[in-house]
Amino acid sequence: MELLDSNVDLKEVQKLQGHADRAWGLAWNPAPHNCGGASAMLASCSGDKTVRIWQMGPTHQLDCSTILEDTHTRTVRSCAWSPCGKFLATASFDSTTAIWKYVGGDFECVATLEGHENEVKSVTWSSSGTFLATCSRDKTVWIWEVQPGDEYDCVAVLQGHSQDVKMVQWHPLVDVLVSVSYDNSIKVWAEDGDSDDWHCVQTLNEGSSGHTSTVWSVAFNSSGDRMVTSSDDLTLKIWDTSSAISQTDTEGFASWRHLCTLSGYHGRTIFSAHWSSEGIIASGAGDDALCLFVEENGNSMQVEEPSYRLLLKKEKAHDMDINSVRWNPKDQRILASASDDGTIKIWELREIS
Repeated sequence: MELLDSNVDLKEVQKLQGHADRAWGLAWNPAPHNCGGASAMLASCSGDKTVRIWQMGPTHQLDCSTILEDTHTRTVRSCAWSPCGKFLATASFDSTTAIWKYVGGDFECVATLEGHENEVKSVTWSSSGTFLATCSRDKTVWIWEVQPGDEYDCVAVLQGHSQDVKMVQWHPLVDVLVSVSYDNSIKVWAEDGDSDDWHCVQTLNEGSSGHTSTVWSVAFNSSGDRMVTSSDDLTLKIWDTSSAISQTDTEGFASWRHLCTLSGYHGRTIFSAHWSSEGIIASGAGDDALCLFVEENGNSMQVEEPSYRLLLKKEKAHDMDINSVRWNPKDQRILASASDDGTIKIWELREIS
């Protein structure tokens, strides 16, 4: 962690071009060796109805190896890899989610998940690989259970949000789901061990600790004891989610609490935030800027009230809105960003000598 105490810079190392419309979502493959032995693999999705697969080539540059097309008929808004790295889920404004399987050197669409009434905004796999979750403009969250033979059964339709649901994200260690919405709220969903029914165990938008406008994104740190959300209210909020790890029943998921709020760093809607394995929060916003934050070093008596400081801000990181930021899980200093300008940029966090 010595780097965090030094002067650092976020260096653009590559610009990925090819999408014919805005780039919406990004996903690094957590196990790229399962797809042709690549050392790094990135998926990007776009308003051009396609998904592009970028693989690290012999020159240590990401090259487009595959274009997934002719399946979705409208914008592909979100993409997510399974934990094993062999499956890619893609969510579209055409109201469907496609499941792609890496077979014999190619990606094959093996399932199409239907049921949402309109635009699917986000898709995410549980860390166990047992479940997927999708959310939609239709105000619902769907949970799908993975079955043998590339089958997916809907086991729950969760109704609790009053507006468009922007994003869903599973906790990294337990099968607990978080959804964020245009209704300004963050909802935590868990399965009842007795009945197998899924239900909302907590809603995080009460009082001064909650967001006051649309919540666009949610991400956990690698240990699962912290969560960050970003919003149209120009803030990032940090939440204590440690009880999810220590509890064995749903009561533990109902005691998440607000820790601190980061404000004054972005001038427009913060569309995306993501936590690196090293503990650095990246955020991307409608002001075309990237910000990086780290927790202030404090003594153990201060751990209940953490504070975060701005590590750096990269102005004009893109020519237009930044829709997604994602740290590479295999290289904690590499960050990808996707923008309305149609490009994906790869950044490296470097120490300034």
